[in-house]
Amino acid sequence: MNHAFNPPPHPSLTTSGHLHPKSQAATKKPTAVDASSRLKEAQSLLLAPFGLTEQHLTRALSHITEHKVDDADLYFQTTRSEGWSLEEGIVKTGSFSIDQGVGVRAVSGEKTAFAYSDDISWASLLDAAKTVRSITNAMSSAKQKIPKRRVPNTRGLYGVSDPIASMDSTAKVKLLERVEGLARAQDPRVVQVMASLSMEHDVVMVARANGTLAADIRPLVRLSLTVIVEQKGRRETGSSGGGGRFGLAYFDDALLTTYAQEAVQSALINLDARPAPAGEMPVVLGPGWPGILLHEAIGHGLEGDFNRKGSSAFAGRIGKRVAAKGVTVLDDGTLSERRGSLNVDDEGHVSQRNVLIEDGILQGYIQDSMNARLMGVKPTGNGRRESYAHLPMPRMTNTYMLGGDKDPAEIIASLKKGIYASNFGGGQVDITSGKFVFSTSQAWWVENGKLLYPVKGATLVGNGPDALTRVSLIGSDMSLDSGVGTCGKEGQSVPVGVGQPTLRIEGLTVGGTA
Repeated sequence: MNHAFNPPPHPSLTTSGHLHPKSQAATKKPTAVDASSRLKEAQSLLLAPFGLTEQHLTRALSHITEHKVDDADLYFQTTRSEGWSLEEGIVKTGSFSIDQGVGVRAVSGEKTAFAYSDDISWASLLDAAKTVRSITNAMSSAKQKIPKRRVPNTRGLYGVSDPIASMDSTAKVKLLERVEGLARAQDPRVVQVMASLSMEHDVVMVARANGTLAADIRPLVRLSLTVIVEQKGRRETGSSGGGGRFGLAYFDDALLTTYAQEAVQSALINLDARPAPAGEMPVVLGPGWPGILLHEAIGHGLEGDFNRKGSSAFAGRIGKRVAAKGVTVLDDGTLSERRGSLNVDDEGHVSQRNVLIEDGILQGYIQDSMNARLMGVKPTGNGRRESYAHLPMPRMTNTYMLGGDKDPAEIIASLKKGIYASNFGGGQVDITSGKFVFSTSQAWWVENGKLLYPVKGATLVGNGPDALTRVSLIGSDMSLDSGVGTCGKEGQSVPVGVGQPTLRIEGLTVGGTA
């Protein structure tokens, strides 16, 4: 089974691995907030307009649990989305949508029954509850009582304001025009500019059979920039962008200038790129966005469902060495305003900072409720779903490797002959074997510690668990990506973050064009 980590659909995000001051790390300390206030806001949007109350939720869950089940929940959601794109100074597209509904789930053993509706009403809720109850043993009379409600005391990792309402349509288009103008001003070889802006305001509420009642209000924005440059008949592209869980004021002139400089510089570098060499060689990965290799080659293999089923290369290896000394990998949903962060996951569990690998030793997996129960461990706050119309499963949030003590410049200088990959387009992994393939969007051929020339068409091929053992040098420059990542798994896409320091990995296979 292959799982792909791809940037969001806009083409510019295929190479958005650049770093700037606002994307280095989460520097804000999470603030304590009253979780009940978020719950009240969610109820005002998801229950009150449809004549529903908490009593209706209890009654629906009671219908499901008339016979014994291991778990049951109701997931309400309303999402407002808006997007704009600009090409050659002309508004190419503008869109706005509202999607809302409820998903109802019952779990018995490894079996799950699920129903959903875009009609939030008591009739639809009751019908869905009766439908999923079919998974239970009708002969069982062990009726379960729904406990008194429990509202988890969650963090406040991001604001609740709607980013769509933070600017009018004219101002949003002017924002794109501004970044386009800045890009064109960088170099006369810029022949085409494409920019896009997307915004989302997502409100979710979860009611569980164990009495949990939780809500989250999730803003999300992303700005993407792609440029095409031309010289002597040769055309190349470059890209940049960023985003996270905040408002559009984040995109100030200084940041837009940085995006423009990054995109144009990347395209100009690619004008001089030569065919990539092929063969087995040491590879140095840059900080930040190249963490997609970590996410893809390692992260998916540490998700609970694959390990419970024994299909992951990491199955049954907790407590054993799976990486070189110094390698510590975390999945952390508690970083302020990051794209992959959550106050609560989509099952109502508080997000956590989970240490998956510590100094090379495997510590645990990321879990949703069902897989945690079946494996005899606690959920880790990683139960995620694309929407109310999808089932939750264990998914990553912000996955990154901690920094080491090496000077990044010294790591590059240590290469006698090899590749320095500073940016990636995307990749995929086979969970069972651990084999991965990644395409670089910006890379350099290095000899005797010097960057000789940029290369084009380089792909990195390897095995995730094996590659972790080949990490020989870890830089002190751990950085997170700029906030553009989207992860796909079993047809569901969710926003995520990645990060890592500069790394040297021995003996990777480079597929080239030379």
